[in-house]
Amino acid sequence: MTADIIIYHNPECGTSRNTLALIRNAGIEPHVVEYLKTPPSRPLIEQLIERAGIKPRDLLREKGPPYAELGLDDDSLEDRALVDAMMAHPILINRPLVMTPLGVRLCRPSETVLDILPGRQLGAFAKEDGEQVIDADGNRVQP
Repeated sequence: MTADIIIYHNPECGTSRNTLALIRNAGIEPHVVEYLKTPPSRPLIEQLIERAGIKPRDLLREKGPPYAELGLDDDSLEDRALVDAMMAHPILINRPLVMTPLGVRLCRPSETVLDILPGRQLGAFAKEDGEQVIDADGNRVQP
């Protein structure tokens, strides 16, 4: 099955890999954008933030450099300054960000993607750490 699904992906990130695998477990091959190699434009990132119903700070990756070095923990910084930082340093864009016909979500945890996938899971799925997310019948396992 093909669908108009885009994942802004970092293959070095376990949450991003798990999200991509959940999309594929629904029989969907998404368009994968490795956003560190091909960063989104400012208008696109602003549109994704708006469609996800979040604030720029919610999309800001706090872990690792250059978050602390740039003083981005300063709550007085305006949204524009946070987006400026993400444009200058795409590693600051948290991932994975997924866009489907049903919406846009920052998929942390990875199973958040299930809320916006147009199809159901085709079989069992466990995250890389072994946590069972989908049972053998394709149903979400409740924690």
